[in-house]
Amino acid sequence: MPDSLELLDLTEVSEGRYLAPLPAGSQEGRDVIFGGQLLAQMIMAASIDATDPKHVNSIHTIFARAGTYEQPLHLEVETIHNGRTYGSKIISALQGDRLLCKSMILMTADESDFIAHDPVLPSDVLAPDASRESAPGVTFPGAQLRYASGEHSLVNGVPAMSFWTRMPESVPSVAASQAVLAWSTNGWLIGLALEAHGDVATLAQAHQSISTGVIGHTINFHREFDAGAWTLINQEASFAGKGRVAGQGTVFNEQRQLLATFSQNSMVKSVDPAAAGIGTRTRM
Repeated sequence: MPDSLELLDLTEVSEGRYLAPLPAGSQEGRDVIFGGQLLAQMIMAASIDATDPKHVNSIHTIFARAGTYEQPLHLEVETIHNGRTYGSKIISALQGDRLLCKSMILMTADESDFIAHDPVLPSDVLAPDASRESAPGVTFPGAQLRYASGEHSLVNGVPAMSFWTRMPESVPSVAASQAVLAWSTNGWLIGLALEAHGDVATLAQAHQSISTGVIGHTINFHREFDAGAWTLINQEASFAGKGRVAGQGTVFNEQRQLLATFSQNSMVKSVDPAAAGIGTRTRM
């Protein structure tokens, strides 16, 4: 695995149990393991058998507790079914005896098209070389980021954004490319929703006067791709209300092919007075 992908290099500690590396610091500036990291490393755990030609078709993750960078992170893999075309696994992320999240993963073998169609890439999205370059934000560490849409864009009346991202070199496997992309889909929708409500709250208040956190995240992969090539992530914060934000997104390559779709359910609400002062890892 290239040095730039060292966070995807799992260590087997016993049958079906792996130690996952932790970054030196948090992209979000707090001691809470980023959900995109967990998604990425679970995809790698599901794909660790090099003799199995199947790859991840979908991952659905429910986040139960926040993790810390100060304790080892383990992933446990349970195989539900492993057939010729389809397989399924449940993966648990643990720190000691604390369950952080669980993922249900569907594996599929590559098959030829029987019927085929794609949605149309939005016409107002800028090409990578015409997009605004930016610091990487919460994309995979080391990835490039270019904003392909203007700030505070609205689509059908809801906040939306598009950005291009890629690793600086080719990524050697389908699983690693999926992991890089999964990491980069997880961290934007809460902030995007809050942009439309700056008179009420801003992302800077997160984990202080407002409680935020991803509750569930689902990704469906449709085509194989190399995360070393530009991928366009379009997303919209489709709903905000009842203390929740629901969003969705699509991922395209430069050839305008759909690579993946995803959806997310998150918590965005004022801090419950009963929870004030008990720490950001315990408010979910």
